[in-house]
Amino acid sequence: MHVFVTGASGWIGSAVVDDLLAAGHKVTGLARSDASAAKLEAKGAAVHRGDLDDLAGIRAAASTAEAVIHLANKHNWDDLAGTNAAERAAVQAIGDALAGSDRPFLLASGIAGFGEAIVTEAAPSPFHGPDAPRGGSENLALSYAERGVRAVALRFPPTVHGTDDHGFISVIAGIARDKGASGYPGDGANRWSAVHISDAARLVTLALDKAPAGSRVHAVAEQGVPTREIAEAIGRVFGLPTASIDPAEVAGHFGWIGHFFSSGCHASSTVTQELLGWKPTGPTLIADIEAGAYGRR
Repeated sequence: MHVFVTGASGWIGSAVVDDLLAAGHKVTGLARSDASAAKLEAKGAAVHRGDLDDLAGIRAAASTAEAVIHLANKHNWDDLAGTNAAERAAVQAIGDALAGSDRPFLLASGIAGFGEAIVTEAAPSPFHGPDAPRGGSENLALSYAERGVRAVALRFPPTVHGTDDHGFISVIAGIARDKGASGYPGDGANRWSAVHISDAARLVTLALDKAPAGSRVHAVAEQGVPTREIAEAIGRVFGLPTASIDPAEVAGHFGWIGHFFSSGCHASSTVTQELLGWKPTGPTLIADIEAGAYGRR
């Protein structure tokens, strides 16, 4: 199958491209720089030059592919409105290009912000409309299932971990080094779900082949790792004490990531594992931290 992948040179996208190629698929990756293009070509993937603002180019690439996996996002925390608008516009461009074709359209989404209860695949995204987080892109994408598109929401946990991950855990580890203590919010009982990058990539390839239109699949290996255990593992690796951070001081201590780290975010993948025959086999988050995935003292 010829698959067009946005975000193809990113953290998750790079692993997904590798897994797709290993499974025998042909991949064209969106690349906005010479370095990203060279990285994709070295893997054996084709390149489509452009970015999320090039809607005409995205529509053209989607139109000529047999499937689209949309993993790109600007992640500009200083301009969330612009980030959300770009995400929604890209999803609409892809959906319109695929309408009536019955071709797969897999969209990266998440499980953050659903509340304290364990999130299941049956739970619809609470985010609707252009002003919602990610521009309400999950609900927008899934609406194309009624327009002849095999739209599937790929829900990733806040932590897709592994060596060279520069996401949330990397930021939290950096804050611990800077502060001289590995902190956790309050009593540290709030939980973060997690998955190893290899398991996440394999799930995407399986979803491309098996997930039906309108489905939501969860790339979740661990339902919820307590933030205190995360902080303790970081402390062990860097030889730092651990410390509870008063909820009133979380924003000042952790900065922008404090809101996420203090929020409950855990989910089940039972339905996904049964639907796709997916069984996570990669290291746990704590094992990755202790193995030095985020550095050592």
